[in-house]
Amino acid sequence: MSTTVSIIGGSGYGGGELLRLLLSHPNVEVKQVTSRSHLGEYVYQVHPNLRKRTQLKFVDPAQVEPVEVLFLALPHGKAQGKIDEYAALAGKIVDLSADFRLKDAANYQKWYGEAHAAPEWLGKFVYGLPELHRAEMAGASYISGVGCNATASNLALLPLVKAELIDLSAPVVIELKVGSSEGGAEGNPGSHHPERANVIRTFSAFGHRHTAEVIQELGVSNVSLTMTSVDLVRGVLATAHATVKPGVANKDLWKAYRAAATENPFVRVVKEQRGIYRVPEPKILAGSNYADLGFELDESNGHIVSICAIDNLMKGASGSAVQCMNLMLGWDETLGLEFAGLHPI
Repeated sequence: MSTTVSIIGGSGYGGGELLRLLLSHPNVEVKQVTSRSHLGEYVYQVHPNLRKRTQLKFVDPAQVEPVEVLFLALPHGKAQGKIDEYAALAGKIVDLSADFRLKDAANYQKWYGEAHAAPEWLGKFVYGLPELHRAEMAGASYISGVGCNATASNLALLPLVKAELIDLSAPVVIELKVGSSEGGAEGNPGSHHPERANVIRTFSAFGHRHTAEVIQELGVSNVSLTMTSVDLVRGVLATAHATVKPGVANKDLWKAYRAAATENPFVRVVKEQRGIYRVPEPKILAGSNYADLGFELDESNGHIVSICAIDNLMKGASGSAVQCMNLMLGWDETLGLEFAGLHPI
């Protein structure tokens, strides 16, 4: 029998990707998808790639019936005020927003500019990046979303931090180049096509809210994220600069990165001597749940550059959410996520 799932807030880009994945998942049945702004419309009228894949219509959130797993794909700040209502509808919840990512309620005031509406719930959620919390997800009831930029940053640093290869007292600087879909389906003046096309625009030199997740999850306190818009729809490329400890050589790095790829089915090491795609490239990851990692070390001064490429809507959001569901239900974590991406595109 299929596990029943529903989506609260299914009209955005993240909700659309989530619905695409769940409709093709062999173990689930999608019961309902909500949207106030598109109430009564067929979901394929908003997500045209789903034509002939479903006849579901958007329903009012007040009409959602109990299911086994409930996905929350609401704008940031919306889920926390109604989490008690949502918990009454399902024994398991996967939230895609930022509402339950941070463990310390004070950090919501610091990084998001407002107090958290349900601080008592923060400790109940497992942070939703399987590469960091796989064991805790087995049998978990509540899993949080992940920031797409935090995902790319955390995975870029993961092999280095886990193997204790970098000097955490030295600054860690991460440059993130991001596609326009990060702005969401509603858009803003900066994502308006004439203003967004053909740009390389730094919009946050430091202080981006996803920095909090890197500090929390990897303990890298001396870290700064710089955000730059580039002419992509999907994709995040994180380029992390750090300093390795004395004596660390390329062979140590290879061991750490290979271990990360072996332990995590969606992590790949991309460090080729031939071909066009010798380093991680978001373009070829569109629609896939993979995270491609690469690195370069300057042995003369210990400066390492670690690179991670992901699709922000997949590994940075909906793909990880489905991967989390698989783990919390005891299934193979790759189930429904086998798509390899397209080339050329």
